[in-house]
Amino acid sequence: MKGSIQSLHVACFIHQTEDEEKVEGALAWLVGSGAPPEAEALEGHFGNAIRRVELNLTGKEAEAGLRQALSRMPRTVAEEISGEISSRMDEHGALFIRLDKQQLVLGRVALGSADSVRLKVKPRVDIVRGGAREFYLRLLQGG
Repeated sequence: MKGSIQSLHVACFIHQTEDEEKVEGALAWLVGSGAPPEAEALEGHFGNAIRRVELNLTGKEAEAGLRQALSRMPRTVAEEISGEISSRMDEHGALFIRLDKQQLVLGRVALGSADSVRLKVKPRVDIVRGGAREFYLRLLQGG
């Protein structure tokens, strides 16, 4: 049987002054993935080195990664996401969450906006058609 999550995309920027191994380790810890992230070298406005890293999980690995990330969230974070669920979704039922990258490196999950780790969750359409909001709320409540 297929899972309810089609894909989980996790991405962030790693600046030249940050420890790449710590940030990549925090991403792996968050979603429980041993897969190495894909990386792209970029250059900042003043010529500083920046890397864009991302993990793309699909199928059962995506569902397990999402459940792992949700299990690491304090109840207050899950409640805040639940309270803003409609504004965190797009018209296709994808859910968007931004986490504080620096807190994540310290082993804590907190919402963030600037310099964040971005999660995009795409549900399987045939599973959650018309009910994506309720589906996410159940997941956030531990169901």
